Amino acid sequence: MPKVFFYVQHLLGIGHLARASRIAAALVEDGFAVSMVTGGLPLEGFPAPGVEHIQLQPAIAAGDSFTKLKDADGNPVTEAAEALRRDQLITAYRAQRPDVVILEAFPFGRRQLRFELLPLLDEIKRSEWRPLVLSSVRDILQQNRKAGRDEETIALVREHFDRVLVHGDPNFVRLEETFPPAAQIADKLVYTGLVAPAPPRSKSDTDAKFDVIVSAGGGAVGGALIETAIGAHAELPPLGRWCVITGPNLEPDEFSRISGSTAAEVEIVRFRRDFARLLGNAKLSISQAGYNTVCDILQAKCRAVLVPFSAAGETEQTVRAEKLTRLGLVSTVGEDELTPTKLAAAIENALALEPANSISLKLNGARQTAATVRQLLAMRG
Repeated sequence: MPKVFFYVQHLLGIGHLARASRIAAALVEDGFAVSMVTGGLPLEGFPAPGVEHIQLQPAIAAGDSFTKLKDADGNPVTEAAEALRRDQLITAYRAQRPDVVILEAFPFGRRQLRFELLPLLDEIKRSEWRPLVLSSVRDILQQNRKAGRDEETIALVREHFDRVLVHGDPNFVRLEETFPPAAQIADKLVYTGLVAPAPPRSKSDTDAKFDVIVSAGGGAVGGALIETAIGAHAELPPLGRWCVITGPNLEPDEFSRISGSTAAEVEIVRFRRDFARLLGNAKLSISQAGYNTVCDILQAKCRAVLVPFSAAGETEQTVRAEKLTRLGLVSTVGEDELTPTKLAAAIENALALEPANSISLKLNGARQTAATVRQLLAMRG
């Protein structure tokens, strides 16, 4: 049974961890033994069942700029803490002796973790069993990178990586649209399709039924969206039952305050494992435009309002929302213009959209990733 060593670091939300967990589950289903190394705060339910979990000393983003790290107690990550994580990571790699190493986001992102990832790549290069090395990236990357970073990324890919798995459909967006030098590594790029969940099963009278689903991803930066959605609810005619999912990272005091100020038909929860199925039963989704949430929406063919996260110069969600708006699949409100009245108008616009019953985008990225990894191993002999 081939072994996969899968590194993923979630810093603010849980999007990277959720996507990687879907891919890991597909690898297990395809007959791989998967060890997932995570470096963020532990989160119940992740990674997927059947995946061995290796937890590094946790580190998360210190603020929404992603430039600095803090530990689980909120203190800056020290050089000693970096050294501990580096040693933990390399020790785990040596113990596993994997056939495949997958690094989620790096070297296109997660530069804050270079202190442990560059030594890992050097260790892999020295390994007598030299595994296949793959980068796993979403289809839309953050733009406005600093001078020299693109060149460094290309150099690292050429030196250390066998392939770059791009989790998107090239008919929707190509990597070079947000990472122009991608043409220089075209021979290493493999598009897997979007990593969406399995299609929701048929609706059942026994399923939880909500008409409107409001979600804020991990919740660390979604408080304004949640409050505005509750305000928009008060301005709209009745739309049925609302489920507001704040995300596990919303501050406890904030959660308590929001929970105490909602109408009877609005249910506030932190997390729902059946999120994808809820969307399949709903009239409308209101959310940010993160990769995983959008994949869930597309798979469920649910009408949607997107409020892309754009703080601290973030561009990824805005690009995704604009593309989906041009396709007539969603209604969009900019984060900087978010008010209950504007959100209410966007909700009415979204409800008037035609259901996306004929989406042609490839949504089977998890299974295709597993098939690609198996094919690449076979090519090595």
